[in-house]
Amino acid sequence: MVAVFEAYTGLARRLLVRPARLGRTRLVAVDGPSGAGKTAFAARLADALAAVGSGRVPVVHTDDLLDGWDDQLTFWPRLEESVLAPVRAGRAGAYHRYSWVRRRFLPQPVPVPAAPVLILEGVSAARATAGPDLTLAVFVTAPAPLRLTRAVTRDGPSILPELRRWHVGEQVHFAADGTEARADVVIDGAPTLPHDADRYYLRIDRPGARTSLG
Repeated sequence: MVAVFEAYTGLARRLLVRPARLGRTRLVAVDGPSGAGKTAFAARLADALAAVGSGRVPVVHTDDLLDGWDDQLTFWPRLEESVLAPVRAGRAGAYHRYSWVRRRFLPQPVPVPAAPVLILEGVSAARATAGPDLTLAVFVTAPAPLRLTRAVTRDGPSILPELRRWHVGEQVHFAADGTEARADVVIDGAPTLPHDADRYYLRIDRPGARTSLG
């Protein structure tokens, strides 16, 4: 295994010369297990894209589309209909954000413009069926104990029963889908070496893994 620190701005520039596949939009999927660091990676990549001249990059979080814990993987038709299909056709999409406190979708739609780049972040974002639309597939990983600690720190210990069930579901999905092996780049979401986390990420190259970001 080889690990290399790379700049977000470098990844952003390489991304912008890749072809758009979701209509005229470059769709980036940031996938990986819960608590790995996907949200932070997506936000930093969006900032880097803006810094190199792509303008504001919308980020859609799959957690906002789920109809509760039991909708872990079955939300995709809702995403396709409300976001991906319109953007593919060059139109703005929109979705209703799920409130995990109220346990229902909120009435105010969240607009998603047909921008040059769209980032989709969350578990199963880079699923195999999304492949034809993806310009870039990212898989973020981190040790399981740390991921669990992060999630509990963020959401509280009351989520533990549902979270453990969620972890089993995502493990089964990733094994069946082969997500990590198909990813264009694998990211260490918990690097221990000192670095500027807002500017650099740690890329992991594993023997036999796909690497196509040259």
